[in-house]
Amino acid sequence: MSNILELNKGESLSVTLNPVSRMDLIKYAGASGDFNPIHTIDEEAEKAGLPGIIAHGMWTMGNLAKLFTPYFEEGFIQDYQIRFSGMVFLSDVITLKAELQNKTVEYMDFDVKAINQKGREVIKGKVRFAIY
Repeated sequence: MSNILELNKGESLSVTLNPVSRMDLIKYAGASGDFNPIHTIDEEAEKAGLPGIIAHGMWTMGNLAKLFTPYFEEGFIQDYQIRFSGMVFLSDVITLKAELQNKTVEYMDFDVKAINQKGREVIKGKVRFAIY
């Protein structure tokens, strides 16, 4: 899709991310200032009762914006509501999806979600994309 404005209700955008790497999480920790070791150190994650390190929830949430960045000339994300519903682990392959629910001349409302390679939702929510 070259222009988001051509979408009709029920149509969607989709992006599949590369597998989550330790380096992704280390870089995000540095950028965000969130150095909780459950995101970067296996032993600390295991001490916390996790099967391994997990991605920062905000790393996953921030990636959802990739659905809309190709369309910066048409508009911008005006509102973002997210619910975390699962954990993201190293090597997970996350697919981001946005389905158009409502469209006016001023905005487009999307249901958004991030799904892992097992088909489990790890994030779901809503995005309002304001049209210039």
